[in-house]
Amino acid sequence: MIPVPSQVRIWLAVGRTDMRRGMQGLALQVQETLGRDPHAGDLYVFRGRSGNLIKIIWHDGLGMSLYAKRLEKGRFLWPSPADGTVSISPAQLAYMLDGIDWRNPRHTFRPERAG
Repeated sequence: MIPVPSQVRIWLAVGRTDMRRGMQGLALQVQETLGRDPHAGDLYVFRGRSGNLIKIIWHDGLGMSLYAKRLEKGRFLWPSPADGTVSISPAQLAYMLDGIDWRNPRHTFRPERAG
């Protein structure tokens, strides 16, 4: 898991992204499309057309990092392009990386009451 500090904001680049892009191409997309500074310390998450691959870029103050995850089955849930810029919490990012619906996570285990 990515060690995300609690004060870091996580932004989803809604729509589709060309997954052939590397760090520099994705950083340029952050500047041009989102109008944000990719070196400000926020995480930016991108999803490709097929929906089973995401890439995350993050500048931690020392350098830029690129993370990628591909699901073997299923697709990452993604907001529609009409939603504009979407910010999510670190907990929602963890759900997304596990392939869980981050918009409405459900508990599957409910312990029975004692006594």
